Amino acid sequence: MREKLLLPYVLLVVLILSACSGGGFKAEHNYKIEPFEFTNQHNEKVSLDDLKGSVWLAQFVFTVCTSACPPMMSNMADLDKKLIDEGVEDYKIVSFSIDPAVDTPEIMQEYLDLYDVGDQKNWEMLTGYTQKKITDFAAKSFKTLVADIPDSDQVMHATYFSLVNQKGEVVKTYNGMTDVPFDEIVKDMKVLSKEGL
Repeated sequence: MREKLLLPYVLLVVLILSACSGGGFKAEHNYKIEPFEFTNQHNEKVSLDDLKGSVWLAQFVFTVCTSACPPMMSNMADLDKKLIDEGVEDYKIVSFSIDPAVDTPEIMQEYLDLYDVGDQKNWEMLTGYTQKKITDFAAKSFKTLVADIPDSDQVMHATYFSLVNQKGEVVKTYNGMTDVPFDEIVKDMKVLSKEGL
């Protein structure tokens, strides 16, 4: 008899717990980004500390890229507009140049101007380091490959977008070149922004 009386309460607790956890954000990774201070398209210093407190999306691109980068930049620009349309605030889009010898701040600004972005103030186009630095940084902080292609002006790199939480940790990655999950990214950024993980 006592079991029958307890059953509704047990079911109620299970329902409450599942409701509380159902809409939350589930991290796939937990890569801590090492501290950095690079230069953006406005010749201003931008550090990891400057980005902490905001949710951000990162990508690795370069301005003379002939294959992956143009669609990645175009997709990120579309994503920026969707985030604005959905009312997501206090986010950043961070593009790390993987060809810093060519990609000066001025060239990074010209490259950004080629794309129809929602709001350029959300974008940090970073450069101002050595090729070795960005190769090491990508490997350590984002667990991704950046490598020169011999006898070429092209650089090998991953084509995904990385979602970074307010603490400066990579928590999820998405395809950034084809079949981009725009709705999933927007939803994740909205939830992550509210949760303040």
